[in-house]
Amino acid sequence: MKINACQTLIRSTAIVFAMTAWMGCVGCHVLSPDHISARQQFIAPELVNDSSNQLEFGKPHKVLDTAGWIWGIPDKILLWDHRVDNHHITAPTVEAVADYLQANNLPHVKVRVNQYAPIDDFHRLRKNKTVAWPYRYTLGLLSVGGETILPGRFFGGDHFNPFTQTVHLYSDIPAVALHELAHAKDFTRRKYQGTYALAYAFIPTWHETIASRDVMAHLYDRRDRSGIIEANRVLYPAYGTYVAGTASWFIPNGGSALYYGCVIAGHINGRMLSRDIDQHLADYHQTFRSRPVSTPAPVVPHQIPDVPVPSSLPMPHEPASVEPS
Repeated sequence: MKINACQTLIRSTAIVFAMTAWMGCVGCHVLSPDHISARQQFIAPELVNDSSNQLEFGKPHKVLDTAGWIWGIPDKILLWDHRVDNHHITAPTVEAVADYLQANNLPHVKVRVNQYAPIDDFHRLRKNKTVAWPYRYTLGLLSVGGETILPGRFFGGDHFNPFTQTVHLYSDIPAVALHELAHAKDFTRRKYQGTYALAYAFIPTWHETIASRDVMAHLYDRRDRSGIIEANRVLYPAYGTYVAGTASWFIPNGGSALYYGCVIAGHINGRMLSRDIDQHLADYHQTFRSRPVSTPAPVVPHQIPDVPVPSSLPMPHEPASVEPS
C-alpha cells in the first residue's frame, strides 16, 4: 500500500511539474480576453426597485478586521498578495466596481464591501424571482445560511451569490472584484439561473473561465496595462485551484502536489504573459477594433442609478476608511 501511494504521488508530481514547465515556457493564454455576450438580461424587478444603495460598506472594526486579516494569511500566501482578504477596501477597487456596473448594465446587483447583512440577503433571496423557487428555498437558503453562520466579514472569501444577486468583497484587489462582478453578468444572461448555479457545483471551471475572460476583455478594452498585469498575476493562480479540482477527477490521489502544482503553474504562466503585454494589447485592438461590444437589452426597463461612494473614502494613494452600515 505504501509503495502504491508513493508511486501515485510521484506520478502526480511529475505530471504537475511537467505542466508547470510547459505553461511557464509557452505562456499559455488560457484566459484570453472574451466578452460575455449578453444580448438579453433576466432581472428581477424587485431587485431593480430596491431603494437601498447598490454599494454598501461594512462598519470598520479594528479587532474583527485584524482577526480576519490573520485568518486570510493562507490565501494571501497562495495568491502571493497581501491584499487578499485584508478587509480594507480602497478607492481604486471601489472605482473599478462602479465602472464595471455602469458599463455592463447591472443595476440589480448588490455589492457588499466588507459587510455582514444576512437579514437583507434573506430579503433579496425572496425577491430574486429570476431563480425558480425550488432552487431559492433549497440551495439559496443553504447559501445564505452558510454566509450567516460563517460570515465572510471574518472568514473572508470574495464571492458572488447568484441566489441573492450579491457580490461580497473582502479583498482590496480590483481584478478580484471584477471577476466576481463578471459572474453576476454571466448569470444575468441565463434564463435558468438556478440550474446554472447547480452546474457550478460540478463544473466550476466552466463558470470561472467565462468570468475571467470577461475581466480580461474589460481591461483590454480600456488599455489598462497595470490592471492586466495584476489580473495575470492573481487570476491565473486562482484559476489553477479550479483546474486542480477538475484534474482530481482523473488523478484522485494527486492530493496537495496536484493542487499546489497547478497554483504554481498559474503564477508562472501569468507572469510569463505579462512580459509580452504590449504585444498582446496591440494584437487585441488590431483584431477587435471593428467589433463594438453590444449593449445588453434588459427584460425590465430601468435606469442605472448612480453608485454612491462614502464621502470619507480617500484618494487612491491614501488608506481607506469605509462608512458604517
